Amino acid sequence: MTRADAELIGAQRLLQDAIAGAAMPTDTAERITAQLREVAAKVARFAVPESARRDGRQPALPGRGMPFMPPYLIDEEGPDFTKGRVRFTRFYLGGHGAAHGGAHAVLFDDIMGRLATRVGGEGRTRTARLTINYRRIIPTDTDIAFEAWVDRTEGRKRFVSARLYDDTGAVGADCEGLFVVLRPGRT
Repeated sequence: MTRADAELIGAQRLLQDAIAGAAMPTDTAERITAQLREVAAKVARFAVPESARRDGRQPALPGRGMPFMPPYLIDEEGPDFTKGRVRFTRFYLGGHGAAHGGAHAVLFDDIMGRLATRVGGEGRTRTARLTINYRRIIPTDTDIAFEAWVDRTEGRKRFVSARLYDDTGAVGADCEGLFVVLRPGRT
């Protein structure tokens, strides 16, 4: 990934947050919509197959460089755990200053799935089940800690848990997940 690619993904995140928090006059919204359609048409000319895409595969970028993903960073990883932090920006606002619960689910799925895939080095995994308990409000625009760990493995099954802490350090949400290692040749 080039510096320009990383900056482009960052600019997309800025745009998502700006639009999510805007209430523009109609004429401004119409003008910006036309401009965005022009940009989309220019970018569409450079579409590549999934295997060649640059977003979503950049561990050094927040949320692996996938703009849909809440922007998280890994601070520490081991063979059976991951620790990091996330900032649910305006784009992920559910209401009243709280991050949308669906954004929690996307984050848990990604960090736990990456961990499940890493365990044993047997190949890619797919999510079979996520069970999330929402315990406290997770605010937007605040650095929030998370951790994930492997509970156990049974054959191709990976049982993983995670916690998301609120801004006081209390558990804001926790999750248990089941991930299954794909059979050879499956995608």
